[in-house]
Amino acid sequence: MKKSIYGAMTALVTPFKNGKIDEDGYEKLIKRQIKNGIDAVVPVGTTGESATLTHDEHRICIEIAVNACKNSDVKVLAGAGSNATHEAIGLAEFAQNCGADGILSVAPYYNKPTQEGLYQHYKAISKSVDIPILLYNVPSRTGCDILPETIIRLFNDCDNIYGVKEASGNIERCVDILAHEPKIYLLSGDDAINYPVLSNGGKGVISVTSNLLPDQTSALTHYAMQNEFLKAKEINDKLYNINKVLFCESNPIPIKAAMYIAGLIDSLEYRLPLVTPSSENLKKIESIMKTYDIKGF
Repeated sequence: MKKSIYGAMTALVTPFKNGKIDEDGYEKLIKRQIKNGIDAVVPVGTTGESATLTHDEHRICIEIAVNACKNSDVKVLAGAGSNATHEAIGLAEFAQNCGADGILSVAPYYNKPTQEGLYQHYKAISKSVDIPILLYNVPSRTGCDILPETIIRLFNDCDNIYGVKEASGNIERCVDILAHEPKIYLLSGDDAINYPVLSNGGKGVISVTSNLLPDQTSALTHYAMQNEFLKAKEINDKLYNINKVLFCESNPIPIKAAMYIAGLIDSLEYRLPLVTPSSENLKKIESIMKTYDIKGF
């Protein structure tokens, strides 16, 4: 059986202070995740503003996550993707050498490779490291769609590629993949359909909402994985409004605003070209947050 990282996972935000990574704040956020039942943290994915971090900052975030999780059962699935294969390999090798448990590798963005190009890209990454690799398909952001047949081909041909974070928002795509290869670990990358994905055989979630509500996201995921689907759906329904408002603008704009409102990050800072939400959306976020019990540190 392939080594795998699954369950309730959080796509971590990256807090900034005066334009730099708030390293102490980042560690506190991760320890809060550990305290509230999350199985793995995912530093420097899309939610972590990886596209605007320097490579040095990217590595710092991975190091902090590994150190924060060292004396716990929580795994680190490090973001280590790029649209240049050699850069993706470099980040993957760093993550492995640093002690990450696995890597999340986003589809190459902007340059629009063919399916054969995607296959060769991921095969090269797979050969460069031994730790588990989770593919990350998010075509709305990358302009590139890893098709089910390519995902299955990679799963069958590469010993350490164990699954995919599917963030197309298309539940039929999830059904398609698992119908043709039920051994793949398919994880939901879209909070709005976490429950449908889990109830169809998904092996977990990589959530944005769990930055704010790790305890509830963890409970939803664990109930579903224990076949307690009615309990899972009840939580999923309660999370609907917050899931919706956290995507009222481009991720991670709303979730960072929510974290700031909740007192979980000290400064509401983004890297340009991302900016703070409109005043109207800030009011919506704050209003909906009042209906949830948000755990502090």
